[in-house]
Amino acid sequence: MRLRHIDRMRAVAVLCMVEVHTAAIAPPEGITVGHPAAFVAAAFGGMAAPMFVTISGWGMYHSAHRRTKEGYSSADWAGWLLPRVAVLTLCQLLVNVLLNVERGGRFEWHTPGVLTLLAIAAILAPLLVRLSIGSRSALLLVMVVSPLLLGGAAGPELGWFERVDAGNSTEWVARLLWNGTYPVVPWMFYVLLGTIIHDLGGQPKIRERNIAIGLLATSLTVMVAVVEEIDWALTSGEAVLTFFPASMPFLVVSGTMVMLTMRLLEGDEASGGGPSLGNRLAALEPAGRLSLTIYVAHFAVLGAAAMMLDGARLAVVPAFAVTIGHTLAWIPLAVAHEKYIPDISFESLLRRFSQSGK
Repeated sequence: MRLRHIDRMRAVAVLCMVEVHTAAIAPPEGITVGHPAAFVAAAFGGMAAPMFVTISGWGMYHSAHRRTKEGYSSADWAGWLLPRVAVLTLCQLLVNVLLNVERGGRFEWHTPGVLTLLAIAAILAPLLVRLSIGSRSALLLVMVVSPLLLGGAAGPELGWFERVDAGNSTEWVARLLWNGTYPVVPWMFYVLLGTIIHDLGGQPKIRERNIAIGLLATSLTVMVAVVEEIDWALTSGEAVLTFFPASMPFLVVSGTMVMLTMRLLEGDEASGGGPSLGNRLAALEPAGRLSLTIYVAHFAVLGAAAMMLDGARLAVVPAFAVTIGHTLAWIPLAVAHEKYIPDISFESLLRRFSQSGK
C-alpha cells in the first residue's frame, strides 16, 4: 500500500527547497534579517533540507529493507546501488552547472551538496538495514553531538562561497564529509532519523512521545537565547541554532519539526485509516513522487533568473509574487507530468534501472 503521507511529506520538503532557493535568487529590496518576512522565509529554509534528507533516508531505507527480505546477493545490491549513486551524482553536477557562480548562481561545478550526501546514504543503506534500531539510535546520538566534537573543523568562519569551493582534493573531501554545505557529519543524522521513523511507523505513540521531548528541548533553546541575549536562529554566525555549520541545537530542533510535520500529515494512515485532511491535500502527492526531478529542474529556472537579475533586487511585492508563484507552480506541473509524461523523469530512470536488476 502506498503511504500517501510520505508523498505529501516529500512534496512539502521539495517545495520548501524551491521557496528558499527562489527567495535567495530574487530577494526583496529593503527586507533585513530582522524583518518578520525574512524570519518566515528563513524558517521554511531551515526546515527544507532536513525534511528533504529525512524523507529521502526513509525512502532509501524502505527500498533496502524490502530488498533484504527478497534475499539480494552482492551482485544484486551492486546493481541497485550503482545506478542510484550515478544518477544522484549526475544530478548534483547538473544542479551545480545550472546555478553556477560564473552565471550569478551559488555553486561551483564540483561542489558536493545535498545530492552527494544522498548518494553516500544510498551506499550505506544495505548496512543500515542490518543494524538494529538501537544501534541506529546510538549512531544518531553520535551525529547529534558531532558538531561539538568537530569544533573548528566544521569551519564556522567559512563564508558561503568558501564552503562551496575546494582548491584541491583534500579540501573537496573535507567539504563532502565535515565542512561543506551538507556534509556527511552531522547531516547523516537526518538519514538515520528517517530509518528510525520508518521502523516506528506502526507505533505513533512512541513517535509522539519523542516529539514531546523534542518540543521541550526546543523550548529550552529559546530560553537559552533569551537568557544569553543572542539570536535564536541564524544561517550562520553567533546564534543558538545555525545552519552553516549545523549546530547541535539546530539538529535537535529541526529533527523535532520534521517528526511533527510527518505526524501531522500522517493522520490515521499508520493504523489503516487515511492521511490528514483526506483527499484535500491529494494535489501535493504527484509533486512528492517527482521530488528529485523538481529539485533539479527548479535550478534551471533559477539559473535563468540569476542571469537576468544579475544581482538586482526586486521590489517587495514582485519578489514575493515571484517566490510564491514559482513555488506553487510545481504542484500543477507535477500533476500534468504524471498524467501526460510519467516516464520522463529521474525517478522513472531509477525505476527502470531497478527493474533491469533482480
